[in-house]
Amino acid sequence: MITDECINCDVCEPECPNDAIYMGVAIYEIDPRKCTECVGHFDEPQCVQVCPVACIPTNPEHVETRETLWQKFERLAAEKAASAPKAAPAADAPAP
Repeated sequence: MITDECINCDVCEPECPNDAIYMGVAIYEIDPRKCTECVGHFDEPQCVQVCPVACIPTNPEHVETRETLWQKFERLAAEKAASAPKAAPAADAPAP
């Protein structure tokens, strides 16, 4: 969660490996369905590390265990892989 102390400095959004941070109506917001607190990517949440005003506390409505966050990371990775465009076969590859 991002509190209303957010100054819209734009440093957190590009740091999120899951694209969970987006610009809301007035301040940045975090989609809890995509946020893994950087589990699977980093040791600590990158948004918290870069925030200059410390406005990204743990959301008390979405407290998750490391195991739950890891499962979410795996689900998101699988969804990303499934939606990635398939590579075209090499020009010299035999036709199927």
